[in-house]
Amino acid sequence: MATFEWKVNGARRSVTVAPDATLLSALREQLGLTGTKCGCNEGRCGSCTVLLDGRAFRACLVPAAKVGRREVTTIEGLAAGGKLHPVQQAFLELSAFQCGFCTPGMILRGVALLAETPEPSEAVVKTALEGNLCRCGTYPRIVEAVRLAARGGGRG
Repeated sequence: MATFEWKVNGARRSVTVAPDATLLSALREQLGLTGTKCGCNEGRCGSCTVLLDGRAFRACLVPAAKVGRREVTTIEGLAAGGKLHPVQQAFLELSAFQCGFCTPGMILRGVALLAETPEPSEAVVKTALEGNLCRCGTYPRIVEAVRLAARGGGRG
């Protein structure tokens, strides 16, 4: 077992994990942050997407021991001051979800995209979200929600 000090959702957190633990398992099992979903556990579905220093990563593929000093942001860490993040609000306004299982990963991937490309075209959004699977098929609303947040919508 190894103990690490991470900055998660703006707060310093201590985690003790097995040598083969992933960031996903540490977030869910050690820190109780269950908004990060475990879908395929092989990096194929995107449901475990989190931000490391603002960039989207699949937590099931990131060894816990390799997180280091990077800041981890999960879906639980996006809202601030009692207000949803604009991408979260846009998803809510456009009902860009059905079962909700993919939603945290989709939102975090959208947040990362908008940080890199503040005004993405529909094609750019689709490409960015390509690896995040939605079994319910709400892709058109998901893409529109990301674009709404980019246009300044989703502000509540």
